[in-house]
Amino acid sequence: MPRFEAGRPVSVEMTKWGGRRHWQYDGHFLGEDTFGDWVGFPAGTHNHRPGLEFHSRVDTVMLVPARGAFLAGFHAPGIWCTLYTDITTPAEWDDDVLRAVDLDLDIVTRSDGTTTIDDEEEFEEHQLLYGYPPEIITMAEESAERVYDDVVARRPPYDGTAAGWLERLAALGR
Repeated sequence: MPRFEAGRPVSVEMTKWGGRRHWQYDGHFLGEDTFGDWVGFPAGTHNHRPGLEFHSRVDTVMLVPARGAFLAGFHAPGIWCTLYTDITTPAEWDDDVLRAVDLDLDIVTRSDGTTTIDDEEEFEEHQLLYGYPPEIITMAEESAERVYDDVVARRPPYDGTAAGWLERLAALGR
């Protein structure tokens, strides 16, 4: 049985280590599959964090993994990247609010198909500045490596699986 009915409004509230506010945005629960829960964010979604805000230019679907420490955002064509994966603590649902702590590292696939691990310097700085515990450092590094390897190898769900979820988002007409 799905967590919510398709189309139900949900919110994402990300923080940085120590509870510092980070990205917040609203979307719609789309459904679930063997990989986890899928949440959709139509073009025009307001994204905001302290010091920065914007409205998304394209539809995006996010995989909230059933097992894993990341949130993977798959973007419709039309912006600089097709995949932006935040390495996080394991995400948790608090009723209709999804919460996770962003741990700096990102796996990014650009529109030209190149995939990189981004923000490694920020991750190293924040380990010292904010006192990441050793187990959090290890979890983030292992998660980044695993996601990067899966993306480059095009293993599911990085094999086009998200296209069907982008179609579901478009069908909601939001």
